[in-house]
Amino acid sequence: DALDPERLIQCPYNKHHQIRACRFPYHVVKCKKSYPEVAKELATCPFNARHLVPRADLCDHLTKCNDRGFIEQDIVNQSSDFQRKQMNAVSTWQAPPCDEDWEKDSLEHSEPPFIW
Repeated sequence: DALDPERLIQCPYNKHHQIRACRFPYHVVKCKKSYPEVAKELATCPFNARHLVPRADLCDHLTKCNDRGFIEQDIVNQSSDFQRKQMNAVSTWQAPPCDEDWEKDSLEHSEPPFIW
């Protein structure tokens, strides 16, 4: 079960380390300091920081990462929520009062038409 906090996960820095899922983030930080040469060769997945993969395999991992779907779904949901809010938003803008009356002004300042 992927959500079981007691499941064992293999350390990306030392293959002999088996860590419980609930302790994995703490272990990775500690192990990264102990294995700096291995750390230089690993890249962190942008969809799940627990995924540490060889830099050469990162592109392949990104296309297959299971957590990618969760992130993409969140983006779609946020986008549709934003659009829904925009459509339901009631504008509170009001035009400022206007004292101008162009028709009245044109009648007051009208000149007799020019005739040949």
